[in-house]
Amino acid sequence: MKFQAQISCLLVLLFLLVAGCTEEDKTKKEEPEEKTKTTIATEVINYFDSEDFENVYEQLDDTVKAMTSAEQLESIWENLTKANGELVTIKQTRETEEAGFDVVYVTLDLSKVDIDARMVFNEDKKIIGLQFVPADQSGEYNPPSYSNTTLFTEEEITVGEGEWELPGTLTIPNGTGPFPAVVLVHGSGPNDRDETIGPNKPFKDLAWGLASKGIAVLRYEKRTKEHNQKIIEKFNFTVDEEVTEDAILAVDVLMQNEKINNNEIYLIGHSLGAMMAPRIANQDNRIKSIILMAPPAQHLEDLMVNQTIYIANLDGNISDAEQQQIDQYQQQRQKIKELNISADEYVLGSPLPYWEDLATYEPIEEAQKLNIPILILQGKRDYQVSIEDDFNEWNTTFNGEENITLNTYEKLNHLFIEGEGTPSNEEYLIPGNIDEQIIIDIYEWITKNNLPG
Repeated sequence: MKFQAQISCLLVLLFLLVAGCTEEDKTKKEEPEEKTKTTIATEVINYFDSEDFENVYEQLDDTVKAMTSAEQLESIWENLTKANGELVTIKQTRETEEAGFDVVYVTLDLSKVDIDARMVFNEDKKIIGLQFVPADQSGEYNPPSYSNTTLFTEEEITVGEGEWELPGTLTIPNGTGPFPAVVLVHGSGPNDRDETIGPNKPFKDLAWGLASKGIAVLRYEKRTKEHNQKIIEKFNFTVDEEVTEDAILAVDVLMQNEKINNNEIYLIGHSLGAMMAPRIANQDNRIKSIILMAPPAQHLEDLMVNQTIYIANLDGNISDAEQQQIDQYQQQRQKIKELNISADEYVLGSPLPYWEDLATYEPIEEAQKLNIPILILQGKRDYQVSIEDDFNEWNTTFNGEENITLNTYEKLNHLFIEGEGTPSNEEYLIPGNIDEQIIIDIYEWITKNNLPG
C-alpha cells in the first residue's frame, strides 16, 4: 500500500522502485552503438526470458542499482511468470512521454494473460523505472448492468490548485438536486480516478452505480499518479500528502457546487483510502459518514510482507529467489519498525517521514474518536486485507455499536468483484464489476443517514 513501489493492493502486479534522475544522470554519455530506447526495452525482456538477470541489472541507472539486485530481478520475473504463465512472444511496443521522461511499453503475451512491461528511461538511455502492469485495455471496460447512463452526466473538475492540482470527474444525477455526494479515496499505488486494474475500473463502477440511484460521486487522479516524478524526488513525503490532503480538497469542490447538498457529503475509502478515512473525517467535520471498503487493521509494512509470502505460497512452493525476496522485505520491515531509515533512503517504497507518520497511526483508534456513522465492507476472498488479520479487529471493536455496520461478502475479492477458488492477483486481470450488492448496501446506508433525526 505504497505510493510508488508497492505490493499492497497489487493494483500493479510486480514492480521495481522508480528512482529520480540526478544531475549526473543527465550527463550525456557516448555509446559504442546507437540503440533506440525501444530496442533496449525489448532486449531487457529477452534477458529476462533467458534468465540473464545480470544483464537486466546492467541496463539500470546507478541510482536504481543501489536499491535492487539481480537476485531481486530474478524473483520479480519468477513471480510474474508463476502467476501469469511463461512468455510466448512480444506482441508490440509503444513509446510515450510521461512527466517529461521517455517511457517504453512492451506488451508481453504470457500464456495466461497479456502484461505490459513499463520502462522509464533517462537521457543516457538507462532505466530509472521498471514495472510489470496489466496490459492497456482501456477500451475494454464493460459498464455494470446496474448502471444507467441516461440518469446522470459527468463533468471534468479540478481538485486543488498549483503544483499539486489534480484532474477529476464529477458524476452527477440528472435534475436540479441538491444531491447527496460521495468522495472516493483510492487504495495504494499511483491510481487513476477509476482505480483501474487491467480491464477493471472499480471506482467507475461505484460512480456510475451510485449516480444511477441519485447520489453524486467525485473521483480524481491520485497525486502519486498525476505527479509521480515530483513525489519520487521528495524525501519528506507523507501519507497525508498521498491521501488526506487531496480528499479534503475534493470535499471543497463539492461544497462549491450548487447541485450538491452540503449537509450530505460522504467518504468512501478503499484499502489505504479506507485506512486513512477516519483521519480524514476527524480533520473535516463536513463529512457526514464514512464507508470503509477493505480497511486494514495491520500496519502497512506487515501487510506488505504478508502479501509477499501469500503470493509466493500460491503454488505450494517457495523458491530460493522468492525466499530471498521475503527475507529482504522482512529486513526492511524491521528497519521501519525501528525507524532506522536515513534521510535520503526509501524503504519499501517510502521515505522516513512517511513511516514516522504511520508508526503511531492506528486506524481503529482513530475511528473510535468519531461520532459519525461508519459502514465497513469486507470481501471474504480478499487475501490482501483479510478477514482474519484485519476485519476481525474492526468487528471485535465495533460489533453491536449502534452507528456502526459491518458487512462481509462470501465471494468478493479485494476489488469487491465476485470470484471462485483460491484468491490470487491473477484474477484482477479478468474483466468484472463491483458486485451490485455493494452498490445497494452503500445506497441504503446513505439513504438511511439522510433521514431526519
